[in-house]
Amino acid sequence: MKECDDMAKWERIAAEWREKIHSGEIEPGKRLPNEQQMKADYEVSLPVVRQALDTLEAEGLVDRRHGRGTFVRAPRQRVRRSPERYQWEKDRARLPESQRRRTGATERDTGLTMQDLEFSAEYRTVPASADLARLFGVPVGAKMLERVYRTSSRKERVPLSLNTSYMVYDVVAENPALIDAHNEPWPGGTQNQLFTIGIELDRIVDEITARPPSADEAEALKLPPGVSVLILRKISIDTKDCVVEVSNVVLPGDRTEFVYTTKLTRWSE
Repeated sequence: MKECDDMAKWERIAAEWREKIHSGEIEPGKRLPNEQQMKADYEVSLPVVRQALDTLEAEGLVDRRHGRGTFVRAPRQRVRRSPERYQWEKDRARLPESQRRRTGATERDTGLTMQDLEFSAEYRTVPASADLARLFGVPVGAKMLERVYRTSSRKERVPLSLNTSYMVYDVVAENPALIDAHNEPWPGGTQNQLFTIGIELDRIVDEITARPPSADEAEALKLPPGVSVLILRKISIDTKDCVVEVSNVVLPGDRTEFVYTTKLTRWSE
């Protein structure tokens, strides 16, 4: 019974401070009372206070700084992805370059402008793993183009995601511009790149899973303890039913939102 009582207490404490943070009553950068003060204020044990603070930290609402205290964390840039982005990208793939340069999918997902963002891309060739060979229908070890993308808000300088993309090298090499990272960010993104070599996408399959981050992922994304990452595998399939691109995207679980709307066929009267 005591365990249930303690759980209710830390939940109530966390809920109270969560509401204060969300409402703006306590602003980013402000320090919360120290653990001893909260222990006295709420008449609970230190483990109960620490459980409440652990919860707030895992939700990305506070930073706990050793020897300094617990501070309200400034809200991180959120990413809101929906499947409509893919049709939006396809509609833009054949537009003139001047129109494609105005904005991109990341700006659409975040509400930021191109001037708000920093972008980097690294290209290299790698042999196809067994997994990639199966997806693309090529031999294990086939030459692949690996593209590593990082996009950050200039205000935060923390990647919005960790994106690694794969395409069959000999396919994209038909247009030499597509194997040169200096041409990034490419106006119109991957769908326009594929359009330049005569490829039209028919569908995109999103496979989403969640897991704890690796040490490198937690460091790169500046994740607080306890926050998971969302793993998006995006498989692009052309009108000939061939896989033409696979992207593995690691997204921070505390600031990523997936929105899916499924239109249902009405029953006939």
